[in-house]
Amino acid sequence: MIEQYVRDLQEVDQTQVAVVGGKGAHLGGLSRIEGVRVPAGFCVTTDAFRRIMAEAPSIDARLDQLSALNPDDREAIRTLSAEIRRTIEGIAIPGDLAAAVTHALGRLGEQAAYAVRSSATAEDLPTASFAGQQDTYLNVVGPAAILQHISRCWASLFTERAVTYRRQNGIDHRTVHMAVVVQQMAFPEASGILFTADPVTGNRKVSTVDAGFGLGEALVSGLVNPDVFKVRDGEVVAKAIAAKQRAVHALPAGGTQEVEIDSQRQEQPTLTDAQVLRLVRLGRRIEAHFGRPQDIEWCLVDDDFRIVQSRPITTLFPIPETGDQENHLYVSVGHQQMMTDPMKPLGLSTWQLTAMVPMHEAGGRLFVDVTRRLASPASRAALLDLVGRGDPLVRDALETVLDRDGFVPSLPDAVPGGPPAGAASAPIETDPAVVAELIERSRASIAALERDIRTKTGPALFDFLLEAFAEHKRVLSDPLSMQAIMAGMEATWWLNDKLQEWLGEKNAADTLTLSAPDNITSEMGLELLDVADVIRPHAEVVAFLQGVEDDDFLDDLAKLPGGTEARDAIEAYLDLYGMRCVGEIDITRPRWRERPATLVPVILDNVRIFEPGAAERRFEQGRQEAQKKEQDVLSRLRALPDGDQKADETKRMIDRVRTFIGYREYPKYGIISRYFVYKQALLDEAERLVQADVLPEQEDIFYLTFQELHEVVRSNQVDDQLIQQRKEAFRSYHALTPPRVLTSDGEAVTGAYRRDDVPAGALVGLPVSAGTIEGRARVILDMAEADLEAGDILVTTFTDPSWSPLFVGIAGLVTEVGGLMTHGAVIAREYGLPAVVGVDRATRLIRDGQRIRVHGTDGYIEILS
Repeated sequence: MIEQYVRDLQEVDQTQVAVVGGKGAHLGGLSRIEGVRVPAGFCVTTDAFRRIMAEAPSIDARLDQLSALNPDDREAIRTLSAEIRRTIEGIAIPGDLAAAVTHALGRLGEQAAYAVRSSATAEDLPTASFAGQQDTYLNVVGPAAILQHISRCWASLFTERAVTYRRQNGIDHRTVHMAVVVQQMAFPEASGILFTADPVTGNRKVSTVDAGFGLGEALVSGLVNPDVFKVRDGEVVAKAIAAKQRAVHALPAGGTQEVEIDSQRQEQPTLTDAQVLRLVRLGRRIEAHFGRPQDIEWCLVDDDFRIVQSRPITTLFPIPETGDQENHLYVSVGHQQMMTDPMKPLGLSTWQLTAMVPMHEAGGRLFVDVTRRLASPASRAALLDLVGRGDPLVRDALETVLDRDGFVPSLPDAVPGGPPAGAASAPIETDPAVVAELIERSRASIAALERDIRTKTGPALFDFLLEAFAEHKRVLSDPLSMQAIMAGMEATWWLNDKLQEWLGEKNAADTLTLSAPDNITSEMGLELLDVADVIRPHAEVVAFLQGVEDDDFLDDLAKLPGGTEARDAIEAYLDLYGMRCVGEIDITRPRWRERPATLVPVILDNVRIFEPGAAERRFEQGRQEAQKKEQDVLSRLRALPDGDQKADETKRMIDRVRTFIGYREYPKYGIISRYFVYKQALLDEAERLVQADVLPEQEDIFYLTFQELHEVVRSNQVDDQLIQQRKEAFRSYHALTPPRVLTSDGEAVTGAYRRDDVPAGALVGLPVSAGTIEGRARVILDMAEADLEAGDILVTTFTDPSWSPLFVGIAGLVTEVGGLMTHGAVIAREYGLPAVVGVDRATRLIRDGQRIRVHGTDGYIEILS
């Protein structure tokens, strides 16, 4: 019976989380590491907790109520969780359970002082630490007091913060059970926290030690500022010694109290450098045992370190696995593709298999290793110039690392002869027929894919798809396509550079490219205005759409007066653009064709905000503005020395940019069109697996890589546990913020704009579309929840082409992620919207409804109210 309810710490390890909770399991594991001293103690198991919960059937009904509550109803959560805690604390501990605890105390010393610590089964997990969610009681003396505090620990599973945390992490209250750790008290001279990786930068080679006098509660509660030591490669590389005026000490009869620290000791270091280095070596041993960076609580007793807790640091962004010990420097793909959310394994692997360069996965995101390109002077200069024009923060972050001696190796330039890989071989003529031919080639390739994939099933489908991926890459790497894209970008850069030099005009190309032809993404936004024109005259259709919640509304639409025309207009739009969606580079994301209700709020906004014929008027207005700007620029140039030559050169570049800049969006449209064809075929295959009882549901295939899914289809067998692990990992990745630049040491390098031409208090970003606009900020994180009025300024994390329909109704754009040639920037210029992108934490620093002024020419935002 004692075995069932009490386990000695020395008897447990990480495999027994279900029995002794996360903290107990970790402490048991720690106590087995050679050279690591853990205060002796025992665990009261989760069986004891379940026994107590069974004593009060009323708790079951309250748990049902708790699960049904709105997560935002804090008052109801507070009231109900307090009732559950009172009920648990009021249950008398059964005699046999109390005897088991008393027996264990007898072995260690009944009247000694103990720490009584909660240890939940959902705690100190690799993906969620639950730090501070449940309670710990220090310096508890005597069996009666210890039993009372064990009850309090059980009850602390239902503190308001613990209940809320579980809801946020998608954890069912019934699946979490509480064990309790009872440990001999350590009475330390000093205590604190050791992070085996830098918790701010993520650098795995830098350890950080926080230290204060007395018990660690003074640091945890914020009573004092700690001394902070940073250690790298066996030496203290930085330290900050704080004035530590107070400490928490244990009282002889039990409990703790705050005490004043003698004024002469207040500014003395808590630890010597030698002690810090000894502690860090201990930390590295613990990290190696658990296989990942740790957040470790320690005490110093008689110059001897005791470890009282170790948990994984869950906030660190993972590092791509390379299998070597070399230095690597990675650039985020998501920041280039306007999709920094995590991707599911099928999405990651499909993008990797169809991408033009090797990509590495970490934290559900993709990265490109640029170490080799930065190693030689010529390729380094070209890469820095390219990324600098697109996103200055990435360039600055790369240069920050390059400034460090030896991180990036130095290699000679490649042997001259021939253009670098991926470069355009020769300039092309400024001829609209080039773009028309490229679009036709893409359409023909997709039509062939749709035709040929229809008959493919089973393993043969995967063989076919691998061939289709090769064709996909061939279309993407078509030299003519690359030349057309580069021609548009280079003409943009030339115009901006030369017109600033000659006329003092900033970002002149922004106006000169308004309503450029052949931009599939801006056409997508305008064509939804045409859909609104079909719907607007029919009041019953508008009323019906206002109540739409499900995706099967199109059939019902046809039963209303004007509904057939409305349905046909929406269907025709979906035929052209139904493969698009938010986060569309992840093949697993639901497409508009699969979730047509996503478009309804945008259509209704268009019905409400615009007059009939708005699309044509918008396009024509932009074309005329561009024409007027062209005439103005050319006439001013002709008045300069060598003016005719400058004007002729500029005219050639204006024609060139208007010919090619719209095509910049077409390859992405082609990629996403192909993705939808691949996805439909894979979902058909998934349905066969469901019918054969291999998979419980179709969308489980999203948690397998392409290669793994191929094997499942071949063998008709699947690892259910792997899919479950992948689902949990994917959930955890949402809490991580991917860095623009990441080193193989795990350091997230953010970069800075380094500008002094911005007013105090303004938010700095990258100017991507000229003009200044003032208006109401609408902070929108989900396109489906957009509720815009004419004149609003959209503030969001990132926009990909699927957001373009919103652009027709806004007056300006601010995003956290983006560059000069990313989609939001291109469409903002196309529609003439002042826009600033790459604004760090914009969605948190700007509140929904505030008045702001966007300086799209100079790249900053002022908050006005």
